[in-house]
Amino acid sequence: MAIGYACLAIGVPNTDQRTCTSNYVTESRLLELIAHNLAALEELIEYNIKNEITLFRISSDLIPFGSSPLNPLKWWEIFKDDFDRIGVKIKQGHLRVSMHPGQYTVLNSPHPEVVQRAVDDLNYHAQVLASLNTLSDSKIILHIGGVYDQKELAIDRFASNYKKLEPSVKKRLIIENDERSYSISDVLEISWQLGIPVVFDNLHHQIHPSDPKKNEFYWIEEARKTWKPVDGPQKIHYSQRNTSKKSGSHSAGIDLDEFMKFYTELGRTDLDIMLEVKDKNFSALKCINATRTISKIGTLELEWSRYKYTVLEHSPAIYNQIRLLLNDKTTYPVFDFYHLLEKALAVQWSIGERINAAQHVWGYFKNCATDTEKKQFLKLLEEVENGTGSIKKVKTHLLRLSRNYEQKYLMDSYYLYLD
Repeated sequence: MAIGYACLAIGVPNTDQRTCTSNYVTESRLLELIAHNLAALEELIEYNIKNEITLFRISSDLIPFGSSPLNPLKWWEIFKDDFDRIGVKIKQGHLRVSMHPGQYTVLNSPHPEVVQRAVDDLNYHAQVLASLNTLSDSKIILHIGGVYDQKELAIDRFASNYKKLEPSVKKRLIIENDERSYSISDVLEISWQLGIPVVFDNLHHQIHPSDPKKNEFYWIEEARKTWKPVDGPQKIHYSQRNTSKKSGSHSAGIDLDEFMKFYTELGRTDLDIMLEVKDKNFSALKCINATRTISKIGTLELEWSRYKYTVLEHSPAIYNQIRLLLNDKTTYPVFDFYHLLEKALAVQWSIGERINAAQHVWGYFKNCATDTEKKQFLKLLEEVENGTGSIKKVKTHLLRLSRNYEQKYLMDSYYLYLD
């Protein structure tokens, strides 16, 4: 089983995706943006490999205006060396990648111009995955689209337009249930008609269920039947509801106990789980570490090295509890570790604790920083203390020092990237 996350990572430097508005599109600007985004993707791939995350969704924004006439560049040729290099890393790291066009890629629209834009967008996504030399198990996930007051006609349009797609798209396309128009049973019927693999999304199913007498595991098994060996392992989407926001909103992080209940009841490890969650790689690593068949205390120690100063600024008491928990090197207290971590991050920090954590991090530089750098740090800290400054500026200064003095331990810490 692979557990992964979508598009962006938190706390991983040099991995942001950039774009521009249509008013500022020029050939030189596009070349600059594409080069940046491919470099960022490569950083993400390397991060995933290092952390044994083998399932990842590539952002559709990788190539700005990739399916639009505004971008006439043959970017797959211009950046062939970059794509080839990243593709080799994906293969060597045993990563399975995918892409997911957005809500405006609607193949069953009654408007021909909308359908054409959807076709162009699907061709773009297929070109990206082909340029990376990925196999046919690297998929493009698509929702069926709208109902337009005539569901059967809308389904017929989807089928008709699907049949006209390029083979390069068809071999990668998979379809997903949604929270409003097409339930899992609807999508399965379309799959049986067209032979397209189905992705089951648990949160969409909770909001827009099919037969309430059949639980989600029944539908996961039904979706399993749509996957052929050439498609790779079955994929599902897993998320948890943010009860403080509108229906369908994803939670900020994955609650580990709730996930483990799902994982245990699932009773299978021959499928891949894409987490759709706000904190991205944080939750992916949490779920991966909790489901490891080979457990090592070093895995939790690595996680702790990333979180420790963030925990310290929230709760020094829990900071000390986690330190004690990890003292016994013969154990793997993964659930206790993450429960304490979740508890700490839920604590509202105080100014004093934030200053205390910043001073601990400053300890890495007190013997090497210049007088000017020290004065700047103390000035920023004083501004935080009297309410005229922000901790973000303090962390930006510490991040700059970490880079200047090559403090990799700190550069890998989430503390410097989280407010």
